[in-house]
Amino acid sequence: MAADNRHNLDKRASKCDVFNSHEKSLSSQPVIFNPDFFVERLRHEHPQAFTDLVLSNITRLIDLPGDEFSQLNGEAEPRVPSSAGGFLRSLNFLKRKEKGLVFGAPLTEEGIAQIYQLIEYLSKNLHVEGLFRVPGHSLRQAALREMLNTGAEIDLETGDFHPNDAATLLKAFLGELPEPLLTHRHYLAHLKIGELTRFDDQGNKTTIPDKERQIEALQLLFMLLPPANRSLLKLLLDLLYHTARNQHVNKMSAINLATMFAPHIIWPKNVTASDLQGNIEKLNKGVASLIRYSQKLFKAPVYIKEYARLYFTGSTALKSNDDMTLYSRAKNGPTTGESLSTPIKRSGPEASDTELQNYTQSALKELYQQVNKLPESAKKKKLIKQFEKPLQTPLDSRVPFCRRHWRSRSLGEKIKRKVLGSQILTYKENVSLKSPQSFTSGDSPKAINEMD
Repeated sequence: MAADNRHNLDKRASKCDVFNSHEKSLSSQPVIFNPDFFVERLRHEHPQAFTDLVLSNITRLIDLPGDEFSQLNGEAEPRVPSSAGGFLRSLNFLKRKEKGLVFGAPLTEEGIAQIYQLIEYLSKNLHVEGLFRVPGHSLRQAALREMLNTGAEIDLETGDFHPNDAATLLKAFLGELPEPLLTHRHYLAHLKIGELTRFDDQGNKTTIPDKERQIEALQLLFMLLPPANRSLLKLLLDLLYHTARNQHVNKMSAINLATMFAPHIIWPKNVTASDLQGNIEKLNKGVASLIRYSQKLFKAPVYIKEYARLYFTGSTALKSNDDMTLYSRAKNGPTTGESLSTPIKRSGPEASDTELQNYTQSALKELYQQVNKLPESAKKKKLIKQFEKPLQTPLDSRVPFCRRHWRSRSLGEKIKRKVLGSQILTYKENVSLKSPQSFTSGDSPKAINEMD
């Protein structure tokens, strides 16, 4: 009996030793946070700050006039191309199709769970030639539609259905949504993103697509999608991405798939090809880009991640990194004096603001030097004038910068400027006479000119 008790105690001790050694090994490793954790937290806890942050960066990349910007941010109803017969055709559509749990109903997580059965089945049959192009059997499709509409769990591996049946039903589901998967509000923004092109050495616009800016703009635009739309879009683009990678077998390239799916995910409802007035090629190329770069489009840009982290921590300590950065650091080791797990010490609550200002100054200096290297042109002179303007430093780094469109200024603001303008000018003159102090380096145009 005593021997058994001693044996049990030895086993417990060994278990504790294993647990403690495992705990020690974990504590010695750096803690790696989800890179998008603070972004998602900002989205849920401060949705208005999140939206303002994303919108301000979208307008930095694409030009959206007042009406188009109002449509994107939800202040105005979206205006998209429509067909004269759209209303009648929509009534006929309602007569032909009975709305169920899935088909013809608004997009929900429950509906996505049903459609995921089709996506999962298709992902195992990417070798089928003409997938998404060759239609399935009408009777089998009707039976499969009915089962999905009732919320049934379906075993598609029994051989009762063909991959073409599932592919045709997936397109039908997307086409019968009350609103395109990419939404009506984003329609004009997608057209503008497709027009982003590179600039030559003289600062002139070329016809070469600027893929980096297009990907960045799409990353931001996808962050504004409703959660259900974003979830299904990621599942769909992943499926189409892997389908295109097997085009040597199935004969379906990215542009072929885009031709099949653009009418279902981005075309406005109740329109025909003639209603789009030459935008069909743009839309097809845009969807093809979504397929090709789908593995990059659902990640937040680095500066969005950094801002979201600073919003909550108020610190520039290294707490999150992209996967490639973490891999390189794990392989090569951290740099001298830098630790992934040890936060940087601060001398005061305003230290993070000072570091942000220093970073801004160094970035501006580098940008100014790049502008000076450009050949002499009107574009260069215009950029130099922008640098000569006083630099405005935000008082609170936690408040997101919101680039307001010039048409969004209220009537009240115009009245204030008209009535109180002379009083403000007089006040500024009095203040300057009383305290004739020199500008700080952050506000002085001369300091900016001396960066080179």
